[in-house]
Amino acid sequence: MRFGIEPFLMLAAVLFSIGLYGALSKKATVQLLLSLELMAMAVNINLVAFARFVTPMTMDGVFFAVFTMVVSAAEVGLGLGLVIAIYRSLKSSEVTSMNELKG
Repeated sequence: MRFGIEPFLMLAAVLFSIGLYGALSKKATVQLLLSLELMAMAVNINLVAFARFVTPMTMDGVFFAVFTMVVSAAEVGLGLGLVIAIYRSLKSSEVTSMNELKG
């Protein structure tokens, strides 16, 4: 059984939608970061799917997906560091408690 590009695009759309819902509805910063990562992984699924089905002879999409995964990992490390710093200063990790920009 062979699949076309459509199931991969549908999976990416569902993951992106779930991530967007989580990013817009959650108040906890860790859940917000996880939702953003889910959206990034949906983009990576699209990159790999298009690389596989549009240009199967080149590996450009796969390399770009690996690059974005590395950038996402660095983003999560930085984001968790910011969450820890905010939690230490505000004693809360909810987005609604972060209403001041100065320290």
